[in-house]
Amino acid sequence: MLGSHLNLIAPISPSLSRLSCLHPTSSLPAADLLKAASRKLIFATKTHSVSTKTHSVSTMATEEENVGNVKRQLAKLFEVSLRTIVPDEPEVEPVVVACAGKFGDYQCNNAMGLWSKIKGKGTDFKGPPSVGQAIMKNLPKSEIIESCSVAGPGFVNVVLSKKWIAKSIQKMLIDGIEKWAPQLQIKRAVVDFSSPNIAKEMHVGHLRSTIIGDTLARTLEFSNVEVLRRNHVGDWGTQFGMLIEFLFEKFPNIEEVNETAIGDLQAFYKASKQRFDDDPAFKERAQQAVVRLQGGEPKYRNAWLKICEISRKEFHRVYERLGVHLEEKGESFYNPYIPGVLKELSDLGLIEESQGARVIFLEGFNIPLIVVKSDGGYNYASTDLTALWYRLNEEKADWIIYVTDVGQQQHFDMFFKAAKRAGWLPTDDALKPKVTHVGFGLVLGEDGKRFRTRSSEVVRLVDLLDEAKDRSKTALLERGKAEEWTEKELDQTAEAVGYSAVKYADLKNNRLTNYTFDFDQMLNDKGNTAVYLLYAHARICSIIRKSGRNIEELKKTGEIVLDHTGERELGLHLLQFSENVEETCTNLLPNVLCEYLYNLSEVFTKKFYSNCQVVGSPEETSRLLLCEATAIVMRKCFNLLGIEPVYKI
Repeated sequence: MLGSHLNLIAPISPSLSRLSCLHPTSSLPAADLLKAASRKLIFATKTHSVSTKTHSVSTMATEEENVGNVKRQLAKLFEVSLRTIVPDEPEVEPVVVACAGKFGDYQCNNAMGLWSKIKGKGTDFKGPPSVGQAIMKNLPKSEIIESCSVAGPGFVNVVLSKKWIAKSIQKMLIDGIEKWAPQLQIKRAVVDFSSPNIAKEMHVGHLRSTIIGDTLARTLEFSNVEVLRRNHVGDWGTQFGMLIEFLFEKFPNIEEVNETAIGDLQAFYKASKQRFDDDPAFKERAQQAVVRLQGGEPKYRNAWLKICEISRKEFHRVYERLGVHLEEKGESFYNPYIPGVLKELSDLGLIEESQGARVIFLEGFNIPLIVVKSDGGYNYASTDLTALWYRLNEEKADWIIYVTDVGQQQHFDMFFKAAKRAGWLPTDDALKPKVTHVGFGLVLGEDGKRFRTRSSEVVRLVDLLDEAKDRSKTALLERGKAEEWTEKELDQTAEAVGYSAVKYADLKNNRLTNYTFDFDQMLNDKGNTAVYLLYAHARICSIIRKSGRNIEELKKTGEIVLDHTGERELGLHLLQFSENVEETCTNLLPNVLCEYLYNLSEVFTKKFYSNCQVVGSPEETSRLLLCEATAIVMRKCFNLLGIEPVYKI
């Protein structure tokens, strides 16, 4: 399966998602402040129109729509203020960002942009600072905000109420983490990922598509989007003539064919390819077999089904170990629809004849998109265009996401552009339905080259997972766990930690970059690794267990208090879960969620637990509830990343 394109929002480094709030008396020149703001302002919140005749806001509506999402709740408040001070600028939307600094938790950065719109229009404002002051003064009263200040050229710093933070966390503990799920403007999405080829084993090259796609599907599902998880397997094409003819040679009685008889499917494929390359008579028979398969002859179709069945069993074993669920709709599924789709494109005048092939010429590309080859056969473009047509017209998706390597960018840029020319997609990428290519880089070995075995073979994914589990188990044995745990507990933990380490090592990187596969690094229990995070979660669970308190009862009767700075910092970070999940979904970047999770663990350990005694302290109840809230958020992050949590270590 080919696939590549990204036309949504440019990838954003998570490090830019937090901005150091500016002191109200900042001495930075306005021009420098503007540059800093323009580099760092990455979250513009779109909200519904609010009446400008009142300075109160319906907190019930705000909570119902945006519960758990602080940015969006603040944006509602700032929208009221903006509509009041500039009623003639209805297009201006609140720009709210989280920030790291002692002068505020969040910042509204509309003043400078708004000033550039209204200056010279007879306004009473004297410049960005006065606009900022007006924005602050016209904010409706809200339990969310403790205090506000204006920095430099109009940046409005907001300090959240610690009582409101505590109340919000306590409400989540009772109502469940699902109440903090983002509310996206997407109803149904197709996520096309993994997509291995039939008769070839899954290798390390399939790892990234499979786990990135699974994480994106999970985050969208958590955000109340109906997700159609599609495995667009390569189960059709000329290679099947070669495989079927070789199968007939080896097994004259097709009923004898099974997984055990064929053995290593990869070796079977290589042997058939060798015959195809070396034997002209075999090659001719193989080519005829393709025609017979495509013509629907039962003997050839049954052989094709046998090969597909054996491959699927191998794929399923890998997916089961990774905890990944997909619905297969391979190339063969769309084959019957291709003629009709090509006729539609032809009737629109898009398809032309060129050197015996049928092509679509596209502005901006120096090669045409071939939709029918010169020999009359279909190709990736004809299948992918047809799959897109099906997903838009039959499955009614309003967002279709393709997760493949960046090397296939041009192919998807071209067929997406063809779909726009056909009127299937809007020309404005911000409108729905939309299509996005989620590209990713290579998996490299320690030598900086594409990750392979010593014999230069691609690394089989099943072998890689086996080694991850074995290494994880060895580390647990070295820690003396064989004396404390049953063999089953040891095996389950080794599997959870090993597979999670492989996943997280990939997901924590910006997907567009290459990354080096290093078992020693990914299984390290220090630093930004799955092992460290799983151990941190297990320690939190241990704190709660050792207290001897009934945490479910405490949720009903206890109260969270955030008087210590470490408690407040942890509470604030917990409350930023929803906006980080939303950013992960919007920009299709799993590393945003990974960074949030790692920072949460760091804040818990270094700011809260190192400074706030939990068990045996006067604040024990409140602090145990904070521990539980942290564990819940960590577990949901693990779940979204496809990681199995461990509860003791």
